Amino acid sequence: MIRSSRPPLNRCLLYNKKLMSYTDAHAWQRSLLAERIQDPKLDDVLILLEHPPVYTLGQGATPEFLKFDLDKSDFEVHRVERGGEVTYHCPGQLVGYPILNLQRHCKDLHWYLRQLEEVIIRVLGVYGLTGDRLTGFTGVWLENRKVAAIGIKVSRWITMHGFAFNVCPDMTGFQHIVPCGIADKPVASLAEWIPDITCEEVRPHVVQCFADVFGVDVVESTE
Repeated sequence: MIRSSRPPLNRCLLYNKKLMSYTDAHAWQRSLLAERIQDPKLDDVLILLEHPPVYTLGQGATPEFLKFDLDKSDFEVHRVERGGEVTYHCPGQLVGYPILNLQRHCKDLHWYLRQLEEVIIRVLGVYGLTGDRLTGFTGVWLENRKVAAIGIKVSRWITMHGFAFNVCPDMTGFQHIVPCGIADKPVASLAEWIPDITCEEVRPHVVQCFADVFGVDVVESTE
């Protein structure tokens, strides 16, 4: 019998959720993070979901990138502990929240950011599209238009927050902000290249590319 010399893959639990409020998802991430800080042996997690319309600002974000008055607005806005400036979430945008112990992978935040970009780049490759990185920026671009934003928080090498991939959202919500604080590079959605694309179609490609990039065995949770 020939035995493989390769170590077994680390397990990553997949929570494939539909629409979830930002508040609930954020609390859930923080709970998963706290559990893994307490017990680093717990499995990695990948949450995939969509959010109702909401704006979020990173911990150091400046309000000047909002085109509305925070005090007189009906928009839902949250300031959270991730890096980066303001972004927008809404249905049709696939959001991924990996809760990973980087001590199992690579204790390097720049490496982690590049790996998240690589996941999206590989998904675009499934559709024959070439995703790009831009020097000095985080995220993924198609033809110089940003289709995926990335913002993370890492505590004791456990990650939270993650990526937001514009699959087929109503893009009008981005008109009220300067997305990620980048005024000269427009945002776009995958639907502009592939009409009728849906998040449901894209999800399994994201899961497979995530598994390949991070070298994990993704197991869907029934919870």
